[in-house]
Amino acid sequence: MAKVGVILSGCGVYDGSEIHEAVIILLALDRAGATAVCMAPDMEQGVVNHLTGEPVEGAARNVLEESARIARGNISDIAKIKVDDIDALILPGGFGAAKNLCDFAFKGTDCDVHPEVARLVREVVAAKKPLAAVCIAPALISKVLGDDKLAHRLTIGTDEETAQAVTSMGSTHVACPVREFVVDQENKLITSPAYMLAGSISEAADGIEKTVRALLEMI
Repeated sequence: MAKVGVILSGCGVYDGSEIHEAVIILLALDRAGATAVCMAPDMEQGVVNHLTGEPVEGAARNVLEESARIARGNISDIAKIKVDDIDALILPGGFGAAKNLCDFAFKGTDCDVHPEVARLVREVVAAKKPLAAVCIAPALISKVLGDDKLAHRLTIGTDEETAQAVTSMGSTHVACPVREFVVDQENKLITSPAYMLAGSISEAADGIEKTVRALLEMI
C-alpha cells in the first residue's frame, strides 16, 4: 500500500489549508487504496476571521494543532518525517501554503520556505519520488526548485501575475484549465490549479482527483 505524505498548513482557506482541497486529496488517496501520512509544521500562525476575511489582531494558533482538525488527529510534526517514510508527497493549497509553509503571500518572489518543508521537498525530489501541489502550493515548489537551479515545469492556472512570479523564481509556467493538470515527467512533478480557478468544489475536485491518480501511477 502506497504511503503518500500530505503537508497541511492549518485549517481554513484564508489562514491555513483549503479544506475542500485537503479533503478531496485525502478522499482520493483512500479510494485508491493509498495511506495518507498527514503532517504540518509545529509553528504559530496568524488568524483570519473567515466570515469577514479580516485578520484577527493579536490572535495566534498553532499550524500543527489546526491541521489536526482536518486529519482527525492522525498527524505528525513534519520535522519527524523522513523521505523513507513516504512513497510520494502532495501539498494542498489555501493561503496557509503561502503564509505558513512559506511567506510568498507577503514577500512574493523574495519569499522563504519553512526549512522543514523545504527539506522534505528536496529529499523527495532527490529520491526521484513523485511530488504534487495544487492551487497556490506550486509557488512554494517553484521557490525550492528554483533556488536549486533545477529546471522544471508547473502550473498555477492562468493568473498572469502569479505565473510571472513563479517564472521569476525559476519555473517554466504552463497555463492550465481548472479541471486539468500539468505533468513534469522528468522531475515527477504534478500540479493543478484547483481553487486558483475553480468556481465550485466539483471543478476543483476534477483536477485534484486527476492529480492524485497521476501521482500514484508514478510510484
